[in-house]
Amino acid sequence: MSSPKYERVLIKVSGEMLGGEAGGGVDLAMLAAFAEEIHKVSELGVETAVIIGGGNIFRGLAGAAEGMERASADYMGMLATVINALALQDAMERRGCHTRVMSAIRMHQVSEPYIRRRATRHMEKGRVVIFAAGTGNPYFSTDTAAALRAAEIGADVILKATKVDGVYDKDPAVHDDAKRFSTLTHLDVLQRGLKVMDSTAISLCMDNDLPIIVFKMEPGSVVRVVNGEAIGTAVG
Repeated sequence: MSSPKYERVLIKVSGEMLGGEAGGGVDLAMLAAFAEEIHKVSELGVETAVIIGGGNIFRGLAGAAEGMERASADYMGMLATVINALALQDAMERRGCHTRVMSAIRMHQVSEPYIRRRATRHMEKGRVVIFAAGTGNPYFSTDTAAALRAAEIGADVILKATKVDGVYDKDPAVHDDAKRFSTLTHLDVLQRGLKVMDSTAISLCMDNDLPIIVFKMEPGSVVRVVNGEAIGTAVG
C-alpha cells in the first residue's frame, strides 16, 4: 500500500450527510460508514481531526430566516454539532478507535474544552479529535470553523466530504451540462461564487495557503484522497 500523502488532515462533513436519505436526525448506517472511513485513515498513521455540521438537527440560518434572533439560532446550531460529535465518537470507539471530543462551548460532562495545544497533542498520540460547537461564536459557520481549526492545528489539507463528486460550475442535479472542475484556486471560488465553502472560510484558507479537496463520500474515498489519488476537486 502506498504511503499517505498527508501527515495531518481535517475532515469536514455536513450534518445533512449524517441524516442519510431522510436528511434529518442521525442515520445509524451512514454514521457507521463514516466512522469506518475515518478509522481507516487513522490506521494509516495519519493524524486526523473531524468537524461536523449540525444541519441534520438544526440550522441556525434556517431558524433566523423564520424570525428567530440570529445569535440564539446559531447557538442552537452549535449545540446540534455536539450531538453529532458524540454520536460519531461512540461509533468510532466501538471500532476500537481512540477519540476526543473538543467543544468550543464548554460542556465538561461530555467533552473537553477546545485548547489548541491539547488538540495537537491528542493527534500526535494517535487519537482522532472531533471538534464540536463550531467556533463557539454566532455568525460563523462550521465551514469557517473547519478553516480556523485546520489553520490552528497545522493541518496539511481540509477534506470536504459531500454527496457530489466535486465542485461544478452549476448544480449538476438540475443542469445536465454542468461542468466539474478538477482544480480551482481559492480566488476562483470567490470570484465565481462557487458553493465550496462560505466566503469567510475560503478567504481564511487562501490567507493561510490551506488547500481543500472536495469529494464524494463513498466506501474507500477518504483513504484514496489521503493517499494522494486525484479524485474530486482540489482547491488551492
